[in-house]
Amino acid sequence: MSGTISTEQALIYTMVTMSGVEGRINSIELAEIGHIVKHLPVFRHFDEARLTTVAQEAGEILAEKEGLQALLGLVKEALTPKLRETAYALAVEVAASDLAVGKEELRFLAILRDTLQLDKLVTAALERSAIARYQTE
Repeated sequence: MSGTISTEQALIYTMVTMSGVEGRINSIELAEIGHIVKHLPVFRHFDEARLTTVAQEAGEILAEKEGLQALLGLVKEALTPKLRETAYALAVEVAASDLAVGKEELRFLAILRDTLQLDKLVTAALERSAIARYQTE
């Protein structure tokens, strides 16, 4: 795989990694990824028919030795600082979508935050926003 990916690929790689961090891709989280790609302005020029292919690319990278580090390096390189915040926000959305955020998901969010060099207050605000949107009582 080349060293450069598109903004859309980087965001999808991040969401797919979040979804699969516990060793399986949850159907609720997968549906959320599809919804995000279909509705957010950052994906307006992305061909939705490519979603499965891009998700598979992420899986192939993750299957390699040191795959997570390689994937995160590609993501960081492809995104501007503001879109790094978007990547984190989308990862949080995917994690929260099934109403259960596990230890592995929290660990990945910490790794993502540190890799993308995001401010802890910004990431806390993004997390709190997702909690408010997905509360049921």
